[in-house]
Amino acid sequence: MMTKPAPKYRAPALDKGLDILELLASAHKPLSIVEISEGVGRSRGEIFRMLQVLEERDYLARAEGDGGYCITPRLFRLAMEQPPVKSAIEAALPVMHRLAETTEQACHLVVPSRDQIVVIARADPPGEIALVVRIGHRRPMSQSTSGHVLLAFQDEQVREHWLDIIASQESDLDRKKLIRQLAQVRSQGHACARSHVVDAVTDISAPVLQHGRAVCALTVPFIEQRASAQTRQRTVEALCKATAEISDVLHYGTATQRR
Repeated sequence: MMTKPAPKYRAPALDKGLDILELLASAHKPLSIVEISEGVGRSRGEIFRMLQVLEERDYLARAEGDGGYCITPRLFRLAMEQPPVKSAIEAALPVMHRLAETTEQACHLVVPSRDQIVVIARADPPGEIALVVRIGHRRPMSQSTSGHVLLAFQDEQVREHWLDIIASQESDLDRKKLIRQLAQVRSQGHACARSHVVDAVTDISAPVLQHGRAVCALTVPFIEQRASAQTRQRTVEALCKATAEISDVLHYGTATQRR
């Protein structure tokens, strides 16, 4: 087993701050000072001032009630300003609004974040009935249709690296089964599966490709409506056309004409 090389330079205060942020980013609930201390392997005295500074800079916030710490959206907002993410959102939003209007369904754009997916943009349909997912929503990549699409449309080396990260967080992961599912998604060009969260919803997701790999996934939480003529198959076709158009914009800077 290869050992990780020792870092050339150390910045202890920065190490402590990053350890705290990474711990809270992966936590599913606010953590107390004791839990943070144990989680990063440092004494309460070492992290107390760091917590204060991170709270003052709006990277952390106190949860109501027990006073535990949780991460704020500040890092998410900073990441949204990065050129690749900003370009993807700018390219996708006009197409997403047309897709929502055509399909009478909501849609949202998802990117990978370690072993999770995170929603970075959404478009709501003109009607009154739709499943709307908030921006910033996270879910484990292995447990979401969007995540399966992001995994399926990667180079094998990247996919295996992501699967290693996922396996380190999910001890009960059936890796072989997941790989078979990813192969099927890649073969058909999109994913279509019952929602992992909401009954009576079918998640339909397709990749936005750049240089042959998925940089994000566009997903429609499809709800069959009696008053609508829009079928699931038509939604799949409209979604795939939309992701192809966004991919063209990201690759060429403008949408190409599709027949």
